[in-house]
Amino acid sequence: MPSKTYRPRSPSTLPRVTGVLAVGAALSLGLAACGSDPTPASDADGVSVVTTTTQLGNIVDEIVACGGGVNTTILPIGADPHDFSPSSADVATMVQANVVISNGLGLEAGLTDALASAAEDGAEVVAIAALVDPIPFGEENHSDEDHSDEDHSDEDHADEEHSDEEHGHSDGLDPHFWFDMTRMAQAAVFIGDTLAATGDSAYADCGQQVSAEILTAQTELEQILSVVPESRRVLVTDHDAMEYFAAAYDFTVAGSVIPAGTTLAEPSSADLQALVEVMKSAGVTAIFANAAQPAALADAVAAEVGADVVVVSLFIESLGEPGSEAGTYTTMMLTNAERIADALRN
Repeated sequence: MPSKTYRPRSPSTLPRVTGVLAVGAALSLGLAACGSDPTPASDADGVSVVTTTTQLGNIVDEIVACGGGVNTTILPIGADPHDFSPSSADVATMVQANVVISNGLGLEAGLTDALASAAEDGAEVVAIAALVDPIPFGEENHSDEDHSDEDHSDEDHADEEHSDEEHGHSDGLDPHFWFDMTRMAQAAVFIGDTLAATGDSAYADCGQQVSAEILTAQTELEQILSVVPESRRVLVTDHDAMEYFAAAYDFTVAGSVIPAGTTLAEPSSADLQALVEVMKSAGVTAIFANAAQPAALADAVAAEVGADVVVVSLFIESLGEPGSEAGTYTTMMLTNAERIADALRN
């Protein structure tokens, strides 16, 4: 897998964002489960963090468990970050936090105003996706080196095949970076550095430790996927969410039931028929759908393609319940890899 040299930014250079917020999860035993009652900053014995997505929430839980403090994840398990609106209690929790960690790039659109309020009240609001070399939609076959700042001018982004409006995300960039474990390892370092800037340098070491654990798990993921032959490394998904996965682990995305980066879009009958034809032509026999969302459209496409096509549930926008096979970020990724390998190996 291609790699790039990671150079941590100084925490002072991390952007303050008036953008999006959502989600939560617990990664280690003894940590509070996602969806628990918010803990105000005044009750914390250290830095108070609020995190949006369950995937990032799990990583922040691990860093805070190592360095001290408290993390509250806003989105509950199984919630769709594309279609989540915070309660007044969620907004209050964000406003009281020292640091707010969001995914960014338009993923948590319903949290835009809440994130802005948190920033205005003095919280350090950091959108992680923009910091880990995000890729444009439709770029699943490009390596990390292909996506440096120098390689993409404003004109390049203006010419992308999929517009911002079509995907519903900022600058036409894909926010689903967590499907590349190298990028999530980088995110752990960024988060550790950000928390260290609040006054305790131990957080930076904790971020490095969590990053190393993610990279170790990635080695296992690559071993799981190694059984899939090159000719079978073709993905069809319920929406455009797995291009980072495809780029990182040598797969191709042939199409999506919802041809957009958000679950809020609606495919036309022409879109669905075009996907059926693509799947028939490429001999695709599996559709990978979000376990937390209804699979009716994916089932309909599978039935149209033929009896040999199966719909396989993956954990795409959220972790599973605490203690389940997808209860942490790393177990989620390994479980998804096992399901993909089982569906495509033969």
